[in-house]
Amino acid sequence: MTSPTDDRSATEIPENFRALVARHTDDGVDLTSETVDLSFLPEGEVVVRVEYSGANYKDALAVTPKGGVVREYPIVPGIDLAGVVVSSTSDGVSVGDRVVAHGYEIGTGRHGGYAEYARVPAEWVVPLAEGLSTADAATIGTAGFTAALSVQALLARGLTPSDGPVLVTGASGGVGSVSVDLLSQAGFEVVASTGKESAHDLLTTLGASSIIGRLPEDPDAAPRPLGKAQWAAAVDCVGGKTLAHVLSTTRYGGAVAASGLTGGAGLSTTVLPFILRGVALLGIDSVQLPIEARRTLWNGLAGSLRPSRLAEVTTEVTLDEVAGVLDSLRDGATIGRTLVRVG
Repeated sequence: MTSPTDDRSATEIPENFRALVARHTDDGVDLTSETVDLSFLPEGEVVVRVEYSGANYKDALAVTPKGGVVREYPIVPGIDLAGVVVSSTSDGVSVGDRVVAHGYEIGTGRHGGYAEYARVPAEWVVPLAEGLSTADAATIGTAGFTAALSVQALLARGLTPSDGPVLVTGASGGVGSVSVDLLSQAGFEVVASTGKESAHDLLTTLGASSIIGRLPEDPDAAPRPLGKAQWAAAVDCVGGKTLAHVLSTTRYGGAVAASGLTGGAGLSTTVLPFILRGVALLGIDSVQLPIEARRTLWNGLAGSLRPSRLAEVTTEVTLDEVAGVLDSLRDGATIGRTLVRVG
């Protein structure tokens, strides 16, 4: 394991620092504040003084018994981390760089962002472009990054505002709310689907042209192989029956960018939307995306792809408040993004 004194460039790292550690117990998973040292962290070329993290549904699953995302406990959750490099043995990352890291095994297979320091492989690190602070990067986080990937995938298919309305499901969540923002910025008519009436005003502020309830309207009804064609395209953050319904109601030649499974991992549908309407199902993955593509997109998020209304959907909390936020996320009661102030 590399120690700070072995590095070509390093700043002082305290002997002990704070971390929120999830440990598996007979009664479930306990998330507690602990004092740890650098030896607690996994191997890696870059040590980051974490300033901000985020709260995501996957973080909630990490502290849920049988949540299915953590390889082995104990784990420091936090799939997003943003801060300043304090130690590096990599030519591509320097001490003093403002960086963001997310995806890969962060917060699930190795310790993540809910600690004052994190150590990660250099090839997982994205130096931030000018104009993007660590707070901005963590606010965008995995959710905003996934939203940007989804919108880019639809644009790459040739989608234009003149094609018609674009549906966003799970619109009050992190990915959904940023998707509404990005699509409306680009001039699209955005139909936001949510089951939370309390989110309507916020979604209107983000640029939603209209707001509808959860889909399908009758979740107990047998799904129709093909429904009325309504959407030029869609960003689906829910999965399950919702995704099946969206596929069956997408217009000829349309596309659905799918990234979520809060509505279930199963997909009960037919081939009819694909072979009779030419609908494309685009899988969106922000976890294993190669680092060069990741860095390119982050440069875009510092510029033309930057969400313009993110402050409207973001709540800031401290590490002491994270456990309650994760409970709320698990219960589906959270709206928008949550920024976690770590440092």
